[in-house]
Amino acid sequence: FGLSLFITICSVAVIILCTSMCAWYITRVHTKVTKTIYVLCLFSMIVPFQMVMFTMSKVANMLSLDNPIGLIVLYLGFGAGLSIFMFSGFVKSIPIDIEEAALIDGCNPIKTFFLIVLPLLKPICITVAILNVMWIWNDYLLPSLVLKSDYKTIPMAVQYLRGGYGAIDMGAMMAVLVLAIIPIIIFYLTCQKYIIEGVAAGAVKG
Repeated sequence: FGLSLFITICSVAVIILCTSMCAWYITRVHTKVTKTIYVLCLFSMIVPFQMVMFTMSKVANMLSLDNPIGLIVLYLGFGAGLSIFMFSGFVKSIPIDIEEAALIDGCNPIKTFFLIVLPLLKPICITVAILNVMWIWNDYLLPSLVLKSDYKTIPMAVQYLRGGYGAIDMGAMMAVLVLAIIPIIIFYLTCQKYIIEGVAAGAVKG
């Protein structure tokens, strides 16, 4: 549970921070490079994970990414496409006059992003967080391919409750499943009012 919580929180935080900054940059700066980055992000959304999982697992082992920190980096890569797409649509709805006023007042681009833009992105940040939390918390395939046997997330631990010849410890199985479901339900119910607002704004403006 602790390992799943650590991986989920860190992965979602890194995804939100990096993809929101990238989306803001490629939306405000119109060059061939930014257009190429945006197209590549869209392309990554349509590539099935099964096409790259074996190559990815070998590269992860070669680069010593077979640990929780390496898994966070991989989640950033796989979650960047959809997150940048949603953030880009929302950034387009923010008047650029606000950023220009901050620039006149002496803010550099970094201060403008963290003090002006990021607070305005709160609805879409929560939407992206909910989508990624539900994906990362319940993900079994990527951790099982990448992590060493010393590390086990909750979905991986469920598989170890299956005994030989199909025997299942139903008591332990139900306890682990409840442990896995309750945090997601609480998080979803707490943040559900932002989902429609964030998705609608990102979809319409995108």
